[in-house]
Amino acid sequence: MENAIRKTLTGEYRHTLWGNFVKAIDRYQLLSDGDRVAVCISGGKDSMLMALLFQLYAEYGEKKIEVRNLVMDPGYGPKTRERIESNLSLLDLDAEIFSSDIFEITDSYSGKMCYLCAKMRRGCLYRKARDLGCNKIALGHHYNDVIETTLLGMFYASKLEAMIPKRHSDNYEGMELVRPMYLIHEEDIISWAEFNGLEFIPCSCRFSQLSELDYEGRSYSKRKEIKELLRRLREDNPDIEKSIFNSLHKVCLETFPGWKSEGQYHSFLEDYDK
Repeated sequence: MENAIRKTLTGEYRHTLWGNFVKAIDRYQLLSDGDRVAVCISGGKDSMLMALLFQLYAEYGEKKIEVRNLVMDPGYGPKTRERIESNLSLLDLDAEIFSSDIFEITDSYSGKMCYLCAKMRRGCLYRKARDLGCNKIALGHHYNDVIETTLLGMFYASKLEAMIPKRHSDNYEGMELVRPMYLIHEEDIISWAEFNGLEFIPCSCRFSQLSELDYEGRSYSKRKEIKELLRRLREDNPDIEKSIFNSLHKVCLETFPGWKSEGQYHSFLEDYDK
């Protein structure tokens, strides 16, 4: 008998989850026949859902692909590891769990910890996927991640930079990263999890957990600040996130005073008098 939770993806959530998953694969040409995809599961709601959607796609999708589910343990505590294993069993997902010492390394690092952690995690996943004969890794970034990451770059890093649906690896030849959740809204993921009574691990980063609140209870999380800002903006403009997302697909480069391409900075003055 098919898993009852998985059936909700082609039932109650056929349009918002399964439909948008397939739409992103087709629109951005994320998969090809013969692909062997390493589905990277962190243990949170997004990646767990992605693994289920890939399970469906491998059976019924237009492209003939193979899927390998990977869970990298960067130094989780026993309870977190147990929760991940329990949810994998509940969702009937087979996955290879492997360990790394990323948390141990970042604990002793005083620089840009989040950047280092993300880079090391991705490197570990690429290497493991390559060893398993995969040519692609899939990450669970969704529609809201795309919008929030863009605003975070503008507000706090002084750059206008988006998160694209796929990209070739710079360091692992022949490997590619894909984001098939690109068109799926976080509110629909939360709705699906609550509908099925599922409880996933929250952010597993020990640094973010420790620094979540200062002594007056104020959040240190810049991403949470962006989420709150968007929530307030939606009160006046319910389509604000749609407008931001669509604008990323309609960039008018001729109107920008400067931009960066292939590692080089350019100015509108270069071609101004031509």
